[in-house]
Amino acid sequence: MKLDAFITTLEIERAGDYAATLERSGFHGVWIAETRVDPLLSLAVAATRTRSLRLGTGIAIAFARSPMVMAMDAWALQRASGGRLDLGLGTQVRAHIERRFAMPYDRPGPRIREYIGALRHIWGAFQHEHRLAFKGDFYRFDLMSPFFDPGPIEHPRIAVHLAAVNEGMFRIAGEVADGIVAHPFSTPEYLRDVGMPALAKGLLRAKRVRSEVEVSCPVFTLVESSPTLAADEAYVRQQLAFYASTPTYRAVLAHHGWSDVGEELSVIARSGRFDELPRLITDAMLGAFVTRARSHEELGRRLSERYGGIIDRIGLYGDAATIAPADLEAVRGALAT
Repeated sequence: MKLDAFITTLEIERAGDYAATLERSGFHGVWIAETRVDPLLSLAVAATRTRSLRLGTGIAIAFARSPMVMAMDAWALQRASGGRLDLGLGTQVRAHIERRFAMPYDRPGPRIREYIGALRHIWGAFQHEHRLAFKGDFYRFDLMSPFFDPGPIEHPRIAVHLAAVNEGMFRIAGEVADGIVAHPFSTPEYLRDVGMPALAKGLLRAKRVRSEVEVSCPVFTLVESSPTLAADEAYVRQQLAFYASTPTYRAVLAHHGWSDVGEELSVIARSGRFDELPRLITDAMLGAFVTRARSHEELGRRLSERYGGIIDRIGLYGDAATIAPADLEAVRGALAT
Protein backbone atom coordinates (compact mmCIF):
# COMPACT_ATOMS: atom_id res chain seq x y z
CA MET A 1 0.00 0.00 0.00
CA LYS A 2 1.09 3.54 -0.76
CA LEU A 3 0.95 6.09 2.04
CA ASP A 4 -1.11 9.26 1.56
CA ALA A 5 -2.14 12.16 3.75
CA PHE A 6 -5.80 13.09 4.09
CA ILE A 7 -6.82 16.48 5.45
CA THR A 8 -10.37 17.78 5.88
CA THR A 9 -9.52 21.38 5.03
CA LEU A 10 -6.44 23.28 3.89
CA GLU A 11 -6.37 27.05 3.75
CA ILE A 12 -5.06 28.47 0.49
CA GLU A 13 -2.39 30.60 2.16
CA ARG A 14 -0.66 27.60 3.76
CA ALA A 15 -1.28 25.03 1.02
CA GLY A 16 2.10 25.47 -0.66
CA ASP A 17 4.22 24.98 2.45
CA TYR A 18 2.02 22.14 3.65
CA ALA A 19 2.21 20.19 0.40
CA ALA A 20 5.97 20.75 0.16
CA THR A 21 6.38 19.33 3.67
CA LEU A 22 4.38 16.24 2.75
CA GLU A 23 6.48 15.72 -0.37
CA ARG A 24 9.74 16.00 1.60
CA SER A 25 8.36 13.53 4.13
CA GLY A 26 7.85 10.92 1.41
CA PHE A 27 4.08 10.81 1.11
CA HIS A 28 2.77 9.42 -2.16
CA GLY A 29 -0.10 11.89 -2.30
CA VAL A 30 -2.39 14.24 -0.45
CA TRP A 31 -6.19 14.27 -0.49
CA ILE A 32 -8.02 17.46 0.49
CA ALA A 33 -11.71 17.32 1.36
CA GLU A 34 -14.24 19.98 0.44
CA THR A 35 -15.45 21.40 3.73
CA ARG A 36 -14.65 25.09 4.43
CA VAL A 37 -12.33 25.71 1.46
CA ASP A 38 -12.61 24.67 -2.19
CA PRO A 39 -9.92 21.95 -2.45
CA LEU A 40 -9.21 22.80 -6.07
CA LEU A 41 -7.95 26.24 -4.99
CA SER A 42 -5.60 24.79 -2.38
CA LEU A 43 -4.32 22.19 -4.82
CA ALA A 44 -3.63 24.90 -7.38
CA VAL A 45 -1.18 26.46 -4.93
CA ALA A 46 0.24 23.06 -3.98
CA ALA A 47 0.84 22.23 -7.65
CA THR A 48 3.31 25.10 -7.96
CA ARG A 49 5.34 24.04 -4.89
CA THR A 50 5.69 20.29 -5.50
CA ARG A 51 7.14 18.03 -8.17
CA SER A 52 6.13 14.44 -7.37
CA LEU A 53 3.30 14.50 -4.81
CA ARG A 54 -0.05 13.26 -6.15
CA LEU A 55 -2.70 15.95 -5.66
CA GLY A 56 -6.19 14.70 -4.91
CA THR A 57 -9.59 16.13 -4.11
CA GLY A 58 -10.99 13.91 -1.43
CA ILE A 59 -13.56 14.85 -2.49
CA ALA A 60 -14.79 17.75 -4.62
CA ILE A 61 -18.58 17.98 -4.65
CA ALA A 62 -19.61 17.20 -8.20
CA PHE A 63 -23.23 18.29 -8.14
CA ALA A 64 -22.33 21.72 -6.75
CA ARG A 65 -20.65 22.49 -10.09
CA SER A 66 -21.42 22.17 -13.76
CA PRO A 67 -19.27 19.48 -15.42
CA MET A 68 -17.83 22.24 -17.62
CA VAL A 69 -16.66 24.23 -14.58
CA MET A 70 -15.16 21.09 -13.03
CA ALA A 71 -13.53 20.11 -16.33
CA MET A 72 -11.88 23.51 -16.78
CA ASP A 73 -10.52 23.63 -13.23
CA ALA A 74 -9.24 20.06 -13.41
CA TRP A 75 -7.62 20.72 -16.81
CA ALA A 76 -5.78 23.73 -15.42
CA LEU A 77 -4.59 21.75 -12.38
CA GLN A 78 -3.46 18.84 -14.52
CA ARG A 79 -1.44 21.23 -16.67
CA ALA A 80 0.06 23.07 -13.68
CA SER A 81 1.02 19.85 -11.86
CA GLY A 82 2.44 18.04 -14.87
CA GLY A 83 -0.18 15.29 -14.74
CA ARG A 84 -0.43 14.66 -10.98
CA LEU A 85 -4.12 15.34 -10.37
CA ASP A 86 -6.43 12.73 -8.84
CA LEU A 87 -9.90 14.19 -9.29
CA GLY A 88 -11.97 12.68 -6.51
CA LEU A 89 -15.68 13.38 -6.99
CA GLY A 90 -18.58 12.84 -4.64
CA THR A 91 -22.32 13.36 -4.83
CA GLN A 92 -22.74 14.64 -1.24
CA VAL A 93 -26.19 14.16 0.34
CA ARG A 94 -29.45 15.62 -0.90
CA ALA A 95 -29.85 18.23 1.86
CA HIS A 96 -26.48 19.84 1.15
CA ILE A 97 -26.88 19.87 -2.63
CA GLU A 98 -30.40 21.25 -2.58
CA ARG A 99 -30.27 23.51 0.50
CA ARG A 100 -26.61 24.59 0.72
CA PHE A 101 -25.79 24.79 -3.00
CA ALA A 102 -29.31 25.15 -4.47
CA MET A 103 -28.55 22.56 -7.15
CA PRO A 104 -30.53 19.50 -8.38
CA TYR A 105 -30.03 16.09 -6.80
CA ASP A 106 -32.42 13.81 -8.69
CA ARG A 107 -31.20 10.27 -9.50
CA PRO A 108 -27.67 10.69 -8.08
CA GLY A 109 -26.37 7.34 -9.40
CA PRO A 110 -27.23 7.90 -13.07
CA ARG A 111 -26.34 11.59 -12.75
CA ILE A 112 -22.80 10.95 -11.49
CA ARG A 113 -22.26 8.30 -14.16
CA GLU A 114 -23.23 10.82 -16.83
CA TYR A 115 -21.21 13.54 -15.09
CA ILE A 116 -18.02 11.49 -15.45
CA GLY A 117 -18.83 10.76 -19.09
CA ALA A 118 -19.37 14.47 -19.70
CA LEU A 119 -16.03 15.34 -18.11
CA ARG A 120 -14.16 12.94 -20.35
CA HIS A 121 -15.97 14.19 -23.43
CA ILE A 122 -15.12 17.80 -22.55
CA TRP A 123 -11.48 16.93 -21.95
CA GLY A 124 -11.37 15.18 -25.32
CA ALA A 125 -12.68 18.38 -26.90
CA PHE A 126 -10.05 20.44 -25.06
CA GLN A 127 -7.42 18.05 -26.42
CA HIS A 128 -8.89 18.56 -29.94
CA GLU A 129 -9.72 14.88 -30.32
CA HIS A 130 -13.30 15.75 -31.32
CA ARG A 131 -15.68 18.69 -31.31
CA LEU A 132 -17.76 19.41 -28.23
CA ALA A 133 -21.04 17.56 -28.74
CA PHE A 134 -22.37 15.92 -25.59
CA LYS A 135 -26.05 15.33 -24.89
CA GLY A 136 -27.30 13.17 -22.04
CA ASP A 137 -30.28 12.95 -19.71
CA PHE A 138 -28.90 15.62 -17.38
CA TYR A 139 -26.29 17.64 -19.27
CA ARG A 140 -25.75 19.12 -22.72
CA PHE A 141 -22.51 20.66 -24.01
CA ASP A 142 -22.15 21.76 -27.63
CA LEU A 143 -20.72 25.30 -27.64
CA MET A 144 -16.97 25.91 -27.53
CA SER A 145 -15.47 28.84 -29.43
CA PRO A 146 -11.67 29.20 -29.70
CA PHE A 147 -11.65 32.13 -27.26
CA PHE A 148 -12.82 29.82 -24.43
CA ASP A 149 -10.94 26.68 -25.43
CA PRO A 150 -7.97 26.01 -23.08
CA GLY A 151 -6.37 23.78 -25.69
CA PRO A 152 -4.29 20.58 -25.50
CA ILE A 153 -1.98 19.71 -22.62
CA GLU A 154 0.87 17.24 -22.21
CA HIS A 155 -0.99 14.88 -19.83
CA PRO A 156 -4.64 14.87 -20.93
CA ARG A 157 -5.64 11.68 -19.12
CA ILE A 158 -7.03 12.85 -15.75
CA ALA A 159 -7.71 10.14 -13.19
CA VAL A 160 -11.30 10.34 -11.94
CA HIS A 161 -11.93 8.78 -8.54
CA LEU A 162 -15.46 8.32 -7.23
CA ALA A 163 -16.39 8.60 -3.56
CA ALA A 164 -18.17 5.45 -2.39
CA VAL A 165 -19.92 4.43 0.81
CA ASN A 166 -22.94 2.44 -0.29
CA GLU A 167 -23.00 -0.52 -2.66
CA GLY A 168 -24.38 1.52 -5.56
CA MET A 169 -21.44 3.89 -5.77
CA PHE A 170 -18.89 1.08 -5.43
CA ARG A 171 -20.63 -0.61 -8.36
CA ILE A 172 -20.74 2.56 -10.49
CA ALA A 173 -17.06 3.20 -9.74
CA GLY A 174 -16.28 -0.27 -11.04
CA GLU A 175 -18.09 0.60 -14.25
CA VAL A 176 -16.74 4.07 -15.06
CA ALA A 177 -14.11 5.42 -12.62
CA ASP A 178 -10.33 5.21 -12.50
CA GLY A 179 -10.40 4.94 -8.74
CA ILE A 180 -12.43 4.90 -5.56
CA VAL A 181 -12.08 7.23 -2.60
CA ALA A 182 -13.67 5.18 0.15
CA HIS A 183 -15.10 7.12 3.06
CA PRO A 184 -13.16 7.36 6.34
CA PHE A 185 -16.36 6.11 7.94
CA SER A 186 -15.61 2.60 6.69
CA THR A 187 -14.31 -0.45 8.49
CA PRO A 188 -12.07 -3.13 6.98
CA GLU A 189 -14.95 -5.60 7.41
CA TYR A 190 -17.40 -3.37 5.57
CA LEU A 191 -14.98 -2.76 2.71
CA ARG A 192 -14.23 -6.47 2.43
CA ASP A 193 -17.80 -7.75 2.79
CA VAL A 194 -19.77 -5.01 0.99
CA GLY A 195 -17.55 -2.57 -0.91
CA MET A 196 -15.27 -4.96 -2.76
CA PRO A 197 -18.03 -7.35 -3.93
CA ALA A 198 -20.02 -4.36 -5.23
CA LEU A 199 -16.91 -3.07 -7.01
CA ALA A 200 -16.44 -6.51 -8.56
CA LYS A 201 -20.01 -6.41 -9.93
CA GLY A 202 -19.34 -3.07 -11.57
CA LEU A 203 -16.08 -4.28 -13.05
CA LEU A 204 -17.78 -7.37 -14.44
CA ARG A 205 -20.55 -5.35 -15.99
CA ALA A 206 -18.04 -3.06 -17.72
CA LYS A 207 -15.72 -5.97 -18.62
CA ARG A 208 -12.88 -4.44 -16.65
CA VAL A 209 -10.38 -5.89 -14.18
CA ARG A 210 -9.53 -4.92 -10.60
CA SER A 211 -6.17 -3.38 -11.54
CA GLU A 212 -8.00 -0.73 -13.58
CA VAL A 213 -9.48 0.83 -10.44
CA GLU A 214 -7.22 2.22 -7.71
CA VAL A 215 -8.83 2.01 -4.27
CA SER A 216 -7.90 4.68 -1.74
CA CYS A 217 -9.19 5.11 1.78
CA PRO A 218 -8.41 7.57 4.59
CA VAL A 219 -8.33 5.83 7.95
CA PHE A 220 -8.50 6.84 11.60
CA THR A 221 -5.42 5.93 13.65
CA LEU A 222 -4.29 6.29 17.26
CA VAL A 223 -0.75 5.79 18.52
CA GLU A 224 -0.51 5.20 22.26
CA SER A 225 3.00 6.65 22.51
CA SER A 226 1.77 10.01 21.22
CA PRO A 227 1.84 12.84 23.80
CA THR A 228 -1.49 14.06 22.39
CA LEU A 229 -3.27 10.69 22.64
CA ALA A 230 -6.15 11.96 24.79
CA ALA A 231 -6.89 14.84 22.43
CA ASP A 232 -6.47 12.59 19.40
CA GLU A 233 -8.98 10.08 20.75
CA ALA A 234 -11.49 12.82 21.58
CA TYR A 235 -11.18 14.14 18.01
CA VAL A 236 -11.66 10.68 16.50
CA ARG A 237 -14.77 10.03 18.60
CA GLN A 238 -16.21 13.39 17.53
CA GLN A 239 -15.58 12.69 13.84
CA LEU A 240 -17.00 9.18 14.01
CA ALA A 241 -20.09 10.43 15.81
CA PHE A 242 -20.61 13.18 13.23
CA TYR A 243 -20.35 10.76 10.32
CA ALA A 244 -22.53 8.16 12.08
CA SER A 245 -25.29 10.74 12.53
CA THR A 246 -25.66 11.02 8.73
CA PRO A 247 -28.36 8.62 7.46
CA THR A 248 -26.56 8.12 4.13
CA TYR A 249 -23.70 6.37 5.95
CA ARG A 250 -25.95 4.13 8.03
CA ALA A 251 -25.24 1.09 5.88
CA VAL A 252 -21.85 0.81 7.58
CA LEU A 253 -23.44 0.82 11.03
CA ALA A 254 -26.08 -1.67 9.91
CA HIS A 255 -23.39 -4.06 8.74
CA HIS A 256 -22.07 -4.16 12.31
CA GLY A 257 -25.51 -4.23 13.99
CA TRP A 258 -25.37 -0.61 15.20
CA SER A 259 -28.34 0.87 13.35
CA ASP A 260 -30.05 1.97 16.58
CA VAL A 261 -27.00 4.03 17.52
CA GLY A 262 -27.10 5.77 14.15
CA GLU A 263 -30.77 6.66 14.54
CA GLU A 264 -30.17 8.09 18.01
CA LEU A 265 -27.22 10.11 16.75
CA SER A 266 -29.36 11.53 13.94
CA VAL A 267 -31.99 12.70 16.42
CA ILE A 268 -29.34 14.45 18.52
CA ALA A 269 -27.74 16.05 15.45
CA ARG A 270 -31.08 17.35 14.15
CA SER A 271 -31.63 19.10 17.47
CA GLY A 272 -28.22 20.79 17.14
CA ARG A 273 -26.70 19.12 20.21
CA PHE A 274 -23.46 18.17 18.45
CA ASP A 275 -21.39 18.16 21.65
CA GLU A 276 -23.44 15.20 22.88
CA LEU A 277 -22.69 12.97 19.88
CA PRO A 278 -19.34 11.44 20.97
CA ARG A 279 -20.80 9.83 24.12
CA LEU A 280 -22.62 7.28 21.95
CA ILE A 281 -19.42 6.02 20.31
CA THR A 282 -18.59 2.86 22.25
CA ASP A 283 -15.18 1.25 22.62
CA ALA A 284 -16.36 -1.54 20.30
CA MET A 285 -17.20 1.01 17.61
CA LEU A 286 -13.89 2.76 18.15
CA GLY A 287 -12.08 -0.54 17.70
CA ALA A 288 -13.91 -1.27 14.45
CA PHE A 289 -13.18 2.08 12.82
CA VAL A 290 -9.78 2.97 14.29
CA THR A 291 -6.41 1.30 13.86
CA ARG A 292 -4.67 1.57 17.22
CA ALA A 293 -1.03 0.76 17.97
CA ARG A 294 1.64 1.33 20.61
CA SER A 295 4.16 2.75 18.14
CA HIS A 296 4.29 3.97 14.56
CA GLU A 297 6.11 0.85 13.42
CA GLU A 298 3.36 -1.28 14.92
CA LEU A 299 0.81 1.03 13.31
CA GLY A 300 2.21 0.25 9.87
CA ARG A 301 1.98 -3.48 10.56
CA ARG A 302 -1.57 -3.16 11.88
CA LEU A 303 -2.66 -1.18 8.83
CA SER A 304 -1.20 -3.87 6.57
CA GLU A 305 -3.00 -6.59 8.51
CA ARG A 306 -6.35 -4.80 8.47
CA TYR A 307 -6.38 -3.34 4.95
CA GLY A 308 -3.96 -5.51 2.98
CA GLY A 309 -5.56 -6.91 -0.15
CA ILE A 310 -8.41 -4.40 0.04
CA ILE A 311 -7.01 -0.94 -0.69
CA ASP A 312 -4.08 0.32 -2.73
CA ARG A 313 -3.51 3.73 -1.12
CA ILE A 314 -4.03 4.33 2.58
CA GLY A 315 -4.46 7.86 3.86
CA LEU A 316 -3.65 9.04 7.36
CA TYR A 317 -6.72 11.03 8.44
CA GLY A 318 -5.77 14.32 10.09
CA ASP A 319 -2.77 16.63 10.12
CA ALA A 320 -0.13 14.21 8.83
CA ALA A 321 2.46 16.98 8.42
CA THR A 322 2.94 17.06 12.20
CA ILE A 323 4.18 13.45 12.34
CA ALA A 324 7.95 13.19 12.92
CA PRO A 325 9.92 12.00 9.86
CA ALA A 326 11.29 8.97 11.74
CA ASP A 327 7.77 7.92 12.72
CA LEU A 328 6.55 8.28 9.15
CA GLU A 329 9.46 6.19 7.91
CA ALA A 330 8.51 3.51 10.44
CA VAL A 331 4.93 3.44 9.14
CA ARG A 332 6.02 3.41 5.50
CA GLY A 333 8.59 0.71 6.10
CA ALA A 334 6.07 -1.55 7.82
CA LEU A 335 3.55 -1.01 4.99
CA ALA A 336 6.18 -2.01 2.42
CA THR A 337 6.95 -5.37 4.04
